[in-house]
Amino acid sequence: MALITSAEHYGALVNLDFDFEKYLKTLHQEGMNYTRIFMGSYFEIASTSFGIKYNTLAPEKNRVITPWKTVERDGRILYDWSSYNPTYFERLHEFMKLAEELDIIVEVTFFSSIYTDEHWEINPQNPLNRIDSAAPLERKLVHTTQNGSLLELQKSYVSKLVTELNPYSNFFFEIQNEPWSDRGRSILNLKNQYSLDADWTEKIDIADSLSLAWQDEMVKTIVETENGLPKKHLIAQNYSNFYAPLSKISEHISILNFHYNWPQSATMNYHWDRVIGFDESGFAGNSDMVYRRQAWAFLFSGGGLFNNLDYSFFTGKENGTLVNEAPGGGRVSLRKQLKILHDFFHSFDLKFLTPDQDVVIGSPGFLTYAMKNGNQGYGIFVVEAGEQSSYLKLNVPPGTYRVELLNTLTGELKNIRSFQVTVEELILTLKLNQGEIAVKLIKE
Repeated sequence: MALITSAEHYGALVNLDFDFEKYLKTLHQEGMNYTRIFMGSYFEIASTSFGIKYNTLAPEKNRVITPWKTVERDGRILYDWSSYNPTYFERLHEFMKLAEELDIIVEVTFFSSIYTDEHWEINPQNPLNRIDSAAPLERKLVHTTQNGSLLELQKSYVSKLVTELNPYSNFFFEIQNEPWSDRGRSILNLKNQYSLDADWTEKIDIADSLSLAWQDEMVKTIVETENGLPKKHLIAQNYSNFYAPLSKISEHISILNFHYNWPQSATMNYHWDRVIGFDESGFAGNSDMVYRRQAWAFLFSGGGLFNNLDYSFFTGKENGTLVNEAPGGGRVSLRKQLKILHDFFHSFDLKFLTPDQDVVIGSPGFLTYAMKNGNQGYGIFVVEAGEQSSYLKLNVPPGTYRVELLNTLTGELKNIRSFQVTVEELILTLKLNQGEIAVKLIKE
């Protein structure tokens, strides 16, 4: 099963004002099968975070719930890391039970980079925000093994959540959101390959050695905790924005997550034989077209998970109908289009579905992303790149192929006709009235 969704900004659990029951039911009704949640070690500041006017991960003051009991002292919220909050775990179990009933897979993200000093000021991991206040800690050392007494507290928090969640089957763990933003090193400039001095949107950063060593400690904690529990769950690691050819992967990591993915994140890392995730989208305007095409291109390049960051979900608009001021998109129409992708993708036998760009010999004026369905046929996503009318020249084994064309915006499916291939070459003439189309070749 591929995971395909357009989901809220990770605050469904920690934001007490957010009606997660309505939200999860909306996802289910609209054919989305996946959501991602942050667990309370990080949240954002209402109305001031990253240009998002309505942000579920930025609850109103005193409306955030975390795993720890709290007290207020001199106007400051202090967290007792030695005492867990039963109300939080009641809400967590209610969330997970409903998601399981609705066949929604949950990505459980333990930690996130802490992007600004303002967010560090309110963060539960800040020693100054703990009841047993300790010496100040540099925020860029929080997610390293050089964080003093915090390391054992982090392990205890991870172990507690692993234990609480063990009865459920509908989730996987993720260690940390965007670790390269805490401690990154640049490997490539997207505009000028060898100049690494650039804005984050123009370069690829990966986590440094201190970050990776700490992530390994968290993975070890998950594995050791689950060793004594009945169920075992998959673990995801978040590697970079855009793409990177990964050089080393822990044996315990099953899902390779990237943000703002290019299809190369899948093609470069397909050989690792792991699920490759487009874990977060956005920062590309609010057009449905951008995120729809991202999803199609990524999955048809070998990806197995797509999460559009959907800013139409907010408190009071848990049905996803908010018109938001945000650096991304999301709305009912996009979710309908992603459901079309879901249905088309799952019409193939996923056990045999593999990327096969070599099937396309030529596609003048078209971009193509192709998959082979074992010996049963092919699926190809086609996007205009200078031409609306052109052709695909395909290298396919001899046989009879039935060709279907899918309108990726409406879901209309046309069975055009069958072709007899005798010389391992098939020419398909196509007209892309809406700039894109999906082609299915079924070997008869």
